[in-house]
Amino acid sequence: MRYRVLGKTGIEVSAHCLGTMMFGAFGNADHEDSARIIHAALDAGINFVDTADMYSAGECEEIVGKSLKGRRDDVVLATKVHFPLAEGRNRGGNSRRWILKAVEDSLRRLNTDWIDLYQVHRPDHTTDIEETLSVLSDLVTAGKIRTFGCSTFPAEELVEADHVAERRGLMRLRTEQPPYSILARGIERSVLPTAQRLGMGVLTWSPLASGFLSGALREGKPVDLTAGRAKRTPHRFDPALPGNAAKFAAVEQLVTLAEEVGCTLPELAVAFPLVHPAVTSVIIGPRTMDQLTSLLKGADLQLDDAALDRIDEIVAPGIDLYQADGVWQPPSLTDRAWRRRPVAERAAAD
Repeated sequence: MRYRVLGKTGIEVSAHCLGTMMFGAFGNADHEDSARIIHAALDAGINFVDTADMYSAGECEEIVGKSLKGRRDDVVLATKVHFPLAEGRNRGGNSRRWILKAVEDSLRRLNTDWIDLYQVHRPDHTTDIEETLSVLSDLVTAGKIRTFGCSTFPAEELVEADHVAERRGLMRLRTEQPPYSILARGIERSVLPTAQRLGMGVLTWSPLASGFLSGALREGKPVDLTAGRAKRTPHRFDPALPGNAAKFAAVEQLVTLAEEVGCTLPELAVAFPLVHPAVTSVIIGPRTMDQLTSLLKGADLQLDDAALDRIDEIVAPGIDLYQADGVWQPPSLTDRAWRRRPVAERAAAD
């Protein structure tokens, strides 16, 4: 396993990061089997484990905590905060009030005294970024976390956070965790170049594009829209919808390319993000031991320029054919009030 320094933190992490979202009620509910998968990943040289408090409503963190008993010092442990785990006011977001509560809960579930990388899971337009950076800086000083970063922040928010940190004398966001795959290359336009300029480490998620690059979704093959991600967002997977045709067509070309390279489609997909100079580590999120074994087989796959040129022909750099589930959208797009003046003010003249 190859290791890289995570941004400017001085922390060395494996080029593959074990994502644990599929452990717990959301995926693999067998705690012992999940622990075996975690142990197998560590034995294979992975020293970077990523989780989140909201995965299976905290159950995932509990599984990770139990699994790392006796091996904690050898693991760079990352978790996230933002999403609410229960109904009620002030039970989510990026406020000082919530983060101070959430970090204690995560430490307890993870059965650890410290978190190596604490990440803000999504932006929160209701909370000043200075408020968030302030509490995260305090947590580093208190020794509860070693460093902190964010996930799925647009480039402009990364720049704003860096500017506020410098102006207010606060610690900086050290990492960004964006979705990145052959089918979702939009972050190549600004997020990745911005992260590079700011010296941030980047750990990318969803290299298999929510299953599109797993080999299970193929052109002309029926898609089960009653289970998994397809059930939650059928409009992204239904082959009968015209907007999805380009995804399935690209997959067929990528299958052919993988055969020419001499690897599987998932191996090709996981190798791709690591080629970009801004990317430190790619998150793999197996649900079963077979899935982990299959992904690890491609760890030594080195894509040459000819293969990368072909990928560029299939999906052009900076283009998103697929948008990952749960990608944050700013209120300027989601809230009509941000895009529409009051009716009486819309005309050019009174």
